[in-house]
Amino acid sequence: MQQKFGSSRAALALLLLLAAATVAEPEIDDFDDGIVEDVQEEAGNTPAEELVYESPVIDKKKFHFADHFDDIEASRKVWTQSQAKKDDIAEEIAKYDGIWNWESPQRIVWAKDKGLVLKSKAKHAAISARLHKKFDFKSEKPLVVQYEVTMQDGQECGGSYIKLLSAGKETEDLTKFNDKTPYTIMFGPDKCGNDVKMHFIFRHVNPINGTVTEKHANKPKNRLEEPFKDKLPHLYQLVVRPDNSFEVRVDHKIINEGSLLTDFKPPVNPPAEIDDPTDQKPADWDDREKIPDPSAVKPEDWDDDAVPQIPDVTAAMPNGWLEDEPDMIPDPTASKPEDWDTEIDGEWEAPLVDNPVCEKAAGCGKWKTPLIPNPEYKGKWRAPMIENPNYQGKWSPRKIANPDFFEDLMPFKMTPITAVGLELWSMSSDLLFDNLIITDDVDVARDFAANSFDIKRRYIASESKTWWHRLMRRMNYKPGWWALYFLYLLIPASCYVYYLLRRAKEDSAATAAAAQAKKTDAVQPDDEDEAAAEDKESEDDTSAAAGDSSSDSKQSTKQKKSDLDIKEQLEENADEPTQTEEATAKSSRKRNVRKD
Repeated sequence: MQQKFGSSRAALALLLLLAAATVAEPEIDDFDDGIVEDVQEEAGNTPAEELVYESPVIDKKKFHFADHFDDIEASRKVWTQSQAKKDDIAEEIAKYDGIWNWESPQRIVWAKDKGLVLKSKAKHAAISARLHKKFDFKSEKPLVVQYEVTMQDGQECGGSYIKLLSAGKETEDLTKFNDKTPYTIMFGPDKCGNDVKMHFIFRHVNPINGTVTEKHANKPKNRLEEPFKDKLPHLYQLVVRPDNSFEVRVDHKIINEGSLLTDFKPPVNPPAEIDDPTDQKPADWDDREKIPDPSAVKPEDWDDDAVPQIPDVTAAMPNGWLEDEPDMIPDPTASKPEDWDTEIDGEWEAPLVDNPVCEKAAGCGKWKTPLIPNPEYKGKWRAPMIENPNYQGKWSPRKIANPDFFEDLMPFKMTPITAVGLELWSMSSDLLFDNLIITDDVDVARDFAANSFDIKRRYIASESKTWWHRLMRRMNYKPGWWALYFLYLLIPASCYVYYLLRRAKEDSAATAAAAQAKKTDAVQPDDEDEAAAEDKESEDDTSAAAGDSSSDSKQSTKQKKSDLDIKEQLEENADEPTQTEEATAKSSRKRNVRKD
């Protein structure tokens, strides 16, 4: 029994080790892996603290725009839902009829905390709000844009970006806000399938002709997939400074940075020189690096017309080949379907099947001589290539001064911003936007996040269900694949555990049988086998003695019978205890021999 329990404990320990190996992953640098971790993740490991949320205080002197959406009535007065329609699209989907609502997150942390939620999916939705004061890019202060997004149902295809609308007549009536409304900056996450983006686009005005061109920031080195899967709030921040530098942060971590002058496509400033569109390549320009050797001569024995394969003249038709029998014959068991219409379906023909006569023959049908490689075949002759003595290099048109050249050394001075808007299409519903601010002070934005986003993430990290979200994060939010992997490991482990339990059961049964045998004096199976062996040996000895002489055999038989009669008489006169002692001694002796 002790062995059985020991085996069971070993099997259980093995299962626990497999489970731990399946779930556990080594700690890695999240930024290097393209995963953005919350900066307050370590706080979840500290002793629990009482976290209380209060709506951040908004001092309009410090903000160009700020809305925490907690005061629903006041926030509704600020935001205007678009009534416009998209151009060049089907009428049934052209209208901006997506539904917006102010409500608590699905995962309620505090009842006071509200957000602006896009409720509908697969619909165009647009909503915008006027800034408290215009941001004109004239001061020596940076532009700081910061907001939260919680993709409560995840995101497979859709955007969660915001647009900073340009000052002008097109933005005076926000009910007409649409995809054509001019904006100065577009910023935020976007995803469709495997295409994951973190937009930072600004519209640059050509100082010469006034044309507007979109400039796209280079993509971050790492993909940001976690915010689209984990269904947790994430903080997005853009800082654009007067020295033309910029930073993009997610959950306080820099994921992209650079210069407005050098890290955008197309670049802000065009090249000073361009190719002359009127320049043409000269007719005698030789740009061939190598040419066929003009001095090379084709060998006399070279046959350009030789074929790659020729018939094998040594081959002969195998014996038993049936040239008069076709490979395939009409199926004799087939019959025309009852619903077959000759006028519509044509003349019915039985399907073809393999000719049974050909199964035992070497082959059927017309025999053809097999082909073999032609030893005379060399292909078409070509002269070897040599360096071109007249090579002039790759031709390119001459350069001329760019008539549209300009040099804007201060692209930070963009078109002033007067409104902020959300113009989206999403295949997922319940996108929650929260704590949207526009300011010119990085410290103000950091303090605002500390009193809203950071408290929220610390609370989520410390609550009782955090272990599940951490486990999901370790699984890259694909628990199904990990379940299959664990099941794959569990199958051999289960077989091994079953083997151990079965072996323990057999050993336990054998031990119990041995113990029971020690408690009784009954003859055991192995005792009966030994007694039979002894009787057989006795009979063999008797047969050998009988072969000496017939007279001696008769005399020995009489003597043996006499001895047996005397022995039986003595055994009948013996008392019971003596028999018991002899049987016990004999049984014990035989068991000792078996154990040895």
